[in-house]
Amino acid sequence: MATSFFFRAVASDGKLRTGTITAETEKKVAQELKRQGLIPVYVGFEKKKNFELQMPTFARGHRKDVLFFTQEMSTLLSAGVPLDRALGITAELTEKSSFRPIVLDVMRILKGGKSFADSLASYPQYFSELYVNMVRAGEASGSLGTIFERLSEFERTRDDLRGYIISSLIYPALLTLVGLGSIFVLLDFVVPRFAQIFSDPRMKIPTPTLLLIQTSAYVRAYSLPAFIVLVVLIIGFQAFIRTAAGALWWDTLRLRAPVLGDALRKAETARFARAMATLVAASVPLVQSIGIARGILNNRRIAGTLEQVSQGVKRGEGIAGPILRAGQFPPLASHLLSVGEETGNLEAMFGRMADIYDAETRTAIRRFTALFEPVIILVMGVLVGSLILSMMLAITGINDVVI
Repeated sequence: MATSFFFRAVASDGKLRTGTITAETEKKVAQELKRQGLIPVYVGFEKKKNFELQMPTFARGHRKDVLFFTQEMSTLLSAGVPLDRALGITAELTEKSSFRPIVLDVMRILKGGKSFADSLASYPQYFSELYVNMVRAGEASGSLGTIFERLSEFERTRDDLRGYIISSLIYPALLTLVGLGSIFVLLDFVVPRFAQIFSDPRMKIPTPTLLLIQTSAYVRAYSLPAFIVLVVLIIGFQAFIRTAAGALWWDTLRLRAPVLGDALRKAETARFARAMATLVAASVPLVQSIGIARGILNNRRIAGTLEQVSQGVKRGEGIAGPILRAGQFPPLASHLLSVGEETGNLEAMFGRMADIYDAETRTAIRRFTALFEPVIILVMGVLVGSLILSMMLAITGINDVVI
């Protein structure tokens, strides 16, 4: 059944064309646009911008904006559209009103005489050091289109992995919060009302019920001070882990955590390998690549060992040996890099290493959630069950009154 599709496409003169075409599928619309000499940028249904709800821009929003920017620039530059025109078209296509001025300002700085890489570097909160250096390498080699294709794949893969990790941990976290909330409600609201039944001093209260009532009394008396202390501790802890020593201690502790530490190590390995594959493919020198990749790692313990790796590379030891001696990467990583050095194809081996540890990270996260969820359910079940059992014991013994 034929449907009317909205399209945006770039003509041979670099100008943006929009309109509608009636066809059976989006693919046929794209084929028709190519037959007309146009480069399809978007084919689908026109997005209505009326009543658009503007959400606050968070770090994740930055990543989505950068991913969109990279994909659009990759499409346009690969099609031979001049750089300044590609930036202008990308600014027009950007749906985020907060990101459009940034693209336009990058274009203004570029026209002012700075390089494209330096223009992007004016916004470090959006464009990382890796991103800027990749673009700088692309400018030097005259292959910006290829560089943006690699950057697009890098940003997409990194965003997919991060999204998978976050979505996998949402349910266990929610389960924990609901369980703790249920226990607090029982102790703070339900048990005090239940305890009024046993206000008669002649009534014999079972020991579990007595402990439950006393616990409830402590919760009611000290819950607010305990909450204030907890908030202060959390703020103090956050301030501590922002320091160099605190961050190193916290990152080391997380790596030692059972099950979760293995997942974190593999995620960092995948992130490092993906960055190195992207940089090496752009002919960025190996030592410089290690320094740039070090800056995008989240774990400072692992990032700190890359300085030793960099020194080893400078001494002519290659990268496989120093990676193995660093002791922070899985053993398979050094073996893969050793093969890459022997065959002279480090780029492919870094890419293979990234694919392997992407998959290993997903497996480790699944293993963690598969273990964590039943443990939380069991612990919460035991706690809530104990509370209910304590109340039931009291109810069944309610006739045991001292005469």
